[in-house]
Amino acid sequence: MASAPDPRSLLYSPGQLTPDEAQALAAETLKACDDGELYLQFIASEAFGFDDGRLKTCDYSRDAGFGLRGVSGEMTGFAHANDISAAAIRRAGETLRLLDPARGERPAPPRASNRHLYTDASPLDLVPFAEKVKLLETIDAAARARDPRVAQVSCSLTGSWSVVEIVRPDGFLATDVRPLVRLNVSIVAESNGRRETGTFGMGGRWLYDDLFDPAHWNRGIDAALNQALTNLESVDAPAGEMTVVCGPGWPGVLLHEAVGHGLEGDFNRKGTSAFSGRIGERVGAPGVTVVDDGSILNRRGSLSIDDEGTPTQETVLIEDGILKGYMQDRLNARLMGVEATGNGRRESYGHVPMPRMTNTFMRGGNDDPAELLSRVKNGIYAKSFGGGQVDIVSGKFVFSCTEAYKIESGKLGAPIKGATLIGDGPSVLTRVKGIGNDMALDEGIGVCGKGGQSVPAGVGQPTLLIEGLTVGGTA
Repeated sequence: MASAPDPRSLLYSPGQLTPDEAQALAAETLKACDDGELYLQFIASEAFGFDDGRLKTCDYSRDAGFGLRGVSGEMTGFAHANDISAAAIRRAGETLRLLDPARGERPAPPRASNRHLYTDASPLDLVPFAEKVKLLETIDAAARARDPRVAQVSCSLTGSWSVVEIVRPDGFLATDVRPLVRLNVSIVAESNGRRETGTFGMGGRWLYDDLFDPAHWNRGIDAALNQALTNLESVDAPAGEMTVVCGPGWPGVLLHEAVGHGLEGDFNRKGTSAFSGRIGERVGAPGVTVVDDGSILNRRGSLSIDDEGTPTQETVLIEDGILKGYMQDRLNARLMGVEATGNGRRESYGHVPMPRMTNTFMRGGNDDPAELLSRVKNGIYAKSFGGGQVDIVSGKFVFSCTEAYKIESGKLGAPIKGATLIGDGPSVLTRVKGIGNDMALDEGIGVCGKGGQSVPAGVGQPTLLIEGLTVGGTA
């Protein structure tokens, strides 16, 4: 049996660019810079959208290119092109002549690593086109057959496969091959003229196998349908300051937005984060420990190496309520006099890296989730969130609940609609009064936006009891 082709052959070709030429060009174009790299990338992606009982969209794309970045002091020079050739890289190097010359000793290259947190295989090539379409047809039919109140079903299947190589002027070379898949199911239920929606998604850095397992996609249908039917029974949300219990897993997206972005190195170096200059201070209640970890096997937000070649790691940001550190790329780590944490990420070869989250979550505590609920006489239980916004400087956030319930005398009451949670990151952590022993990561659907770039990310948390959150309702 023939061996699989070398993924690097998608980046290099005779007459265009060879590995030796890439090394020589990186050394030549970046010789006057403090830091920088030549970033090569090939990416193939596909997306299938099934809606209204038929295949509505089917996209496939391939792209390849390079980004050449030079850093001197705080200045960055960057050029990119979708032409991986020695001539194009040499032309891009002209941009870097505008930078000031190197100011001092160059930082050491990232430490070498040969670990693999996910398979090198491409999910796109292992399943025939017809089987992918058939899966969505099957999900659509099964969802419609579940309940007579199902009025509409939408489902999608997406996958990508990327090969990246990072070439530095000091001779450092790192390669990473990155798969990513995702399945989404959305169901609209209708009863007595009222329509409500429920959604569910799952994915990660693996192949399509698990998504084709009936046990998994049936679970997705059940979850989406249950949410839609629950929302059909929802009543107007109350408003005011009250106690909120947030469920485990995906509700960690509130932590991601309200706290996570404020703990990224660039905002803190510039003094624009609500957490700037507060290392060693108490920023959360006792027991609150927040971690970013890009080294978890097969997770959506994980990377064997970040987009500067630094191996990802577990970074404790807040420990037992005390601020311990920030997430760092190489540039901000150097300027702040600390170590890079493997959080330098970019959307593609056409973007510069910046400090970004990977999988960010709060560790579990010792409380029984049912006991936490029993403490609340009047409040809400937030099981799932939709969109949210945060102001990095103040830490203020607004989040909408897609599935939530009243809590009455320690028990779940009626489902509610239109609930939003309003607060600010620095104070919300101090209002945590109970931490469940049921920490869970999300199902693998997170997308994080920052500075015009989007990257996959993971979130998670245990059940949390938070006092004194402002709830914006419809009642």
